[in-house]
Order: sequence, then C-alpha cells, then structure tokens
Amino acid sequence: MVSIVELFVGVAGDNPVIQGLVGGLVIATLNLLGASLVLVWRDPSRRALDGALGFAAGVMLAAAFTSLIIPGIEQYSDGNPIPTLVGIALGAAFLDRADGLVPHAHYLLTGGKRADGANPTESLPLDDDRLTPVVLFVLAITLHNMPEGLAVGVGFGSGDVASAIPLMLAIGIQNIPEGLAVSVAAINAGLDRRAYAVFAGVRSGAVEIPLAVLGALAVSAVEPLLPYAMGFAAGAMLFVISDEIIPETHTRGYERIATLGLMAGVVGMLYLDISLG
Repeated sequence: MVSIVELFVGVAGDNPVIQGLVGGLVIATLNLLGASLVLVWRDPSRRALDGALGFAAGVMLAAAFTSLIIPGIEQYSDGNPIPTLVGIALGAAFLDRADGLVPHAHYLLTGGKRADGANPTESLPLDDDRLTPVVLFVLAITLHNMPEGLAVGVGFGSGDVASAIPLMLAIGIQNIPEGLAVSVAAINAGLDRRAYAVFAGVRSGAVEIPLAVLGALAVSAVEPLLPYAMGFAAGAMLFVISDEIIPETHTRGYERIATLGLMAGVVGMLYLDISLG
C-alpha cells in the first residue's frame, strides 16, 4: 500500500521548493473549502464556530511543537535550543508589531472599541464608513495567514517530508473552520456571501502560496537558517493562537465547548503526527 509520503512525493517530486508550492496550494484550497461552506451552511451557530475554532487552535498548538519547535531543536540544531528559541521570540515579536498596524478582526466586525478605548476606524483615511472596517478585516486575516504559509514552506524546505506533511495537513485542517468563521464574519460586515467565498480563496492563495515557496527556498538555500525559521514560524503561530483565536472563542459564553475543541485538536494532531511520522 502506497503511503501518504510516497503519494505526495509522487505528485510533487523531490524538489523542496516544488513541495513547498504544492503544500501552499493544499492549505489555500482547504481555506477556500472552509470559506465556501457558507454557501451550504448558511447560519452556523456561535457555539459551533467557537468549538470549531477551538479545535483549529488545538491542532495548530500541537503542530507548532511537534513539527517545528522540537525538530528545530533536536534535528537541526544538534540539541542546541538557542537558534529555535530566538526564532520563536522573533516570530512573536514580528506578529506583535505587525498586529499593531491593524486592529483585531473581531473589533472590526462588531464595530467596537479596542481595550484602550479607541475606535479602530477613526484615524483611517477612507471616507466610506462601511468599507473601512472591511478593508481592515481583510488586512488582519491576511496577516494571520502569513505564518501558516511560511511554516509549510519551512517544513518542506527542511527536506523532512514525513514531518512536513503532518504540518501541512494540520494547517490545512485548521484553515477549514477558520475559513468558515471569517466568511461568516465578513458576511456580517456586509459582504456578499458568494463573492466573499471566492475572494477568500484568492486572498488566502495570494498570501500562503508565495510564502510557502519563499520559506522552502530560503531554508533550502541557507541551511543554517532552518532552526531560526522553524522557530519564527512556530512563534508567529503561537502568537495568533493565544492573542486571537482563544480569546475570540471565550467571549460569548461557550468557553467549555471551545476548550473541549482545543483538547480534541491537540489529541487529533498528535495522533496524525505519530501515524504519519
């Protein structure tokens, strides 16, 4: 029986950059699938969305450690944790600074204020009050997709396909509920259901695919960068999980279902990693 690793290599070949490209296509396609669910699941409950996002956070949490941090330390730094830990700090710092450029997505969608009391749309130069939050929403979600594409590229650029495939699947799986959730939010902000479902796929592909290729190309060309890059991708993903996904699932009274979803995601990703690795 052909293994999933052999099947993937049979499709993508042995070139890590091409593998990164295929990996980027996979996760972007699954994001489009999630975004397109609004066409058939027209009114998902908040409870279901919080549970699904909790599951996505759990998958990403486990993947950050099993597919990025631990291999970065044990396999690519000869047990020296410093390069990977430096990468984690840089990834978190980058997302923290970049996130400050655009408000959090849930504030944009609700029209609320940030913790400092400021309205996120007050200082923007756009005149259309309805268009402004939508533009910022797209920027926020695009920013949060960046580390996912980078992580896939870095995974395949390492040359360890057996570890990169679970990471690709983990990011792809979490892209489905994430794609659904942001589609629902965009529709609530006034975007057309069908138009946004198509746009989500284009937006995700435009960000995740080139970053997957860039990540694979960078670490293939400069191998010493690998543990730093793996740490950077992991740190950025952990920042998004802690700063955005988990708080968002704990704001409407469904904390328990979100927590159970997170635990299920962790268990599922660990099983996936062991069974494929």
